[in-house]
Amino acid sequence: MPHRTELYEDPPSACWPIVYSPDYNITFMGLEKLHPFDAGKWGKVINFLKVVICCGYNHRNSTSCLSSQFRCSKKSFEASTNPDRRNNNGGGFHHCSSDKGGGFCAYADITLAIKFLFERVQGVSKATIIDLDAHQGNGHERDFMDDPRVYIMDVYNRYIYPGDGFAKRAIKRKVELEWGTEDTEYLQKVHTHVEGALNELKPDIIVYNAGTDILDGDPLGGLAVSPQGIVKRDEVVFKAARSRRIPILMVTSGGYQKRTARIIADSILNLHNLGLIDKEQATCAVQSPKLEQMIRDSAKDLTNLSLQ
Repeated sequence: MPHRTELYEDPPSACWPIVYSPDYNITFMGLEKLHPFDAGKWGKVINFLKVVICCGYNHRNSTSCLSSQFRCSKKSFEASTNPDRRNNNGGGFHHCSSDKGGGFCAYADITLAIKFLFERVQGVSKATIIDLDAHQGNGHERDFMDDPRVYIMDVYNRYIYPGDGFAKRAIKRKVELEWGTEDTEYLQKVHTHVEGALNELKPDIIVYNAGTDILDGDPLGGLAVSPQGIVKRDEVVFKAARSRRIPILMVTSGGYQKRTARIIADSILNLHNLGLIDKEQATCAVQSPKLEQMIRDSAKDLTNLSLQ
């Protein structure tokens, strides 16, 4: 069994629980502008947050913690005494499985994150994936098809890509939506099924795939949820996790309109204002050569983990 990697450090209390790196923003000689996915949206989210924090809230010390590398707080997984809520400003490549990519997704980050936790973090043996992107998350579904440790809830437009019937067999709570589903119906279903999923099995960690391609007008999602509806959706999920003292990791996944970056930023601010993400329990990244080497070493080790 691989050794348990220590990536833990108690962060400064001024830091927000956001994981971000400028490397998330993909460029390729301008060709990225021809792609429907806004490859620079993650940097835009951070810039929106910096403006509000510095100018609106005047929390200047928080700014340096938003644009940083990854560090994990040991408190993250002590769910029984100190629940942690964090947001990864990128990620959510839910069409990629351990053996192949798909749908703009080049690597199986959700699978890798959960496998890493199972292998390396003591006390994490059950995980729930709440996938609220407009598309079915067939990548992680294929990877955890016969794994009883992972409970998958997936809410998606039934008529769009990928339509992976085999992968659907892994979904414990499946909610298939019609074209043009709007706020009232959408939020009612999300609330009902999030509560139901977490009542059915209390996990040690929630991985929340918070795609914004449910937004009205999205060219690929086919749903009609408002910006306010997206903010409320995220609030519903975080409140459910908070009430049960379950750590939650949010990844931002799909979203194919330029305005999604602002909506993600607004949602993070709302979660903070409601006390659903706490600076006192946040991870903060301090750029460190030692830390970066540890992460690179851990990434190499992950390639040796069984993903089947």
